[in-house]
Amino acid sequence: MSWLTEKTETLHRLDTENHLRALYGAEESILREQQARYAQLLDRFHSLFGEREGAAFFSAPGRTEIGGNHTDHNNGRVLAASVNLDALCAAAPREDSRVRFNSEGYPALEIDLSDTAPRKEEEGTTAALIRGVADGMKQAGYRIGGFDAAVTSTVAGGSGLSSSAAVEVMLTGVFDGLFNQFEMPFVQRAQISRRAENLHFGKPSGLLDQMASAAGGLVTVDFADDANPRVEALQYDFARKGYALVVVGTGGSHADLTDHYAAIPQEMKAVAACFGQKTLRGITERDLLDKAGELRRAVSDRAVMRAFHFVRENDRVPQQVAALREDRIGDFLQLIRESGRSSFMYLQNIYATNADQSLSLALCMAESMLDKDGAWRIHGGGFAGTTLNFVPSAQVEAFTAEMDKTFGAGACHVLNVRPFGADRIAL
Repeated sequence: MSWLTEKTETLHRLDTENHLRALYGAEESILREQQARYAQLLDRFHSLFGEREGAAFFSAPGRTEIGGNHTDHNNGRVLAASVNLDALCAAAPREDSRVRFNSEGYPALEIDLSDTAPRKEEEGTTAALIRGVADGMKQAGYRIGGFDAAVTSTVAGGSGLSSSAAVEVMLTGVFDGLFNQFEMPFVQRAQISRRAENLHFGKPSGLLDQMASAAGGLVTVDFADDANPRVEALQYDFARKGYALVVVGTGGSHADLTDHYAAIPQEMKAVAACFGQKTLRGITERDLLDKAGELRRAVSDRAVMRAFHFVRENDRVPQQVAALREDRIGDFLQLIRESGRSSFMYLQNIYATNADQSLSLALCMAESMLDKDGAWRIHGGGFAGTTLNFVPSAQVEAFTAEMDKTFGAGACHVLNVRPFGADRIAL
């Protein structure tokens, strides 16, 4: 029995109140807030679809990337965690193949799953994610069907916490919970979700976002074998060590950035091809130094620098894991700062144009306010979105106030690590 299965089975023996505490945090105010949120969602479901047999809540968390910036798509290593922000739906099965999906703040949509093949006109839409997850489930031998769902999410689009992965993993839970036994391995949830995003939604990505959402908790993942990634659970309480994880949303737009994201794995793989490999995994810094002149004639200088970033960043992840396991928080924070500087200088995913350097400013401000008492880095894909900061507890209020003043009220989110991935709560 895996560590995740053990956690999930334990969770489902708890009552609903303790279930919510486990998902979102033990504080009484958080519990009441979530109880109200679930009640409001259920009321909306009833008003849209009526009371239905077989209905349940399904939740999947957003994720925070802690180490391994743009390493997953080249068979690298990552350190990540699911967080206490989630995509949540109340859903019930239908007797036909139609899906009625009503997501708060978005137009209602309806699709028919009698055909689950990718559709060009659906690329970049929620319909593509639903059809894509259904297609992946069917290809993997699971039953699928139509359903009605009322949806809400605290993982805001563009927040850098992977709202799309949260929705995808939530959808695997819906199909698994409504039409199967809710026993899908979390690695398979992640792979089906990534396939939907790549093939149906049309966004190139690695497996990091979906894996962190599906697995739950603080995990390190090695993608050396992309079909069978190795996942290890970690136990570390940053709050007890006096640090809060704070993401800062700078308000930069992700619009028209797909080509910038796609260029990173493409350029890394172009360097790998110079060594006769498909990806950079296994290539050393010495290898890059020995062939630097040859490489820059074959590919761009930026591609070579991105390869250097991958090699160093991939080596940093096990160092970060060791520092946590050995409770060397100072060394861990230094490695986080090194990761942030590497993304800025060599990976170059902090800004796409000179017109928007909001991430650069957020990193500059974090360095000024935290110095060596904390750490800061780019969060996720980059170019726009968020930074991740390890802020000493005594400085959280002042840090968030300064960032909110600069980037707008609510720019900061103080995160907790959620111990569970996709989850089902009976109504």
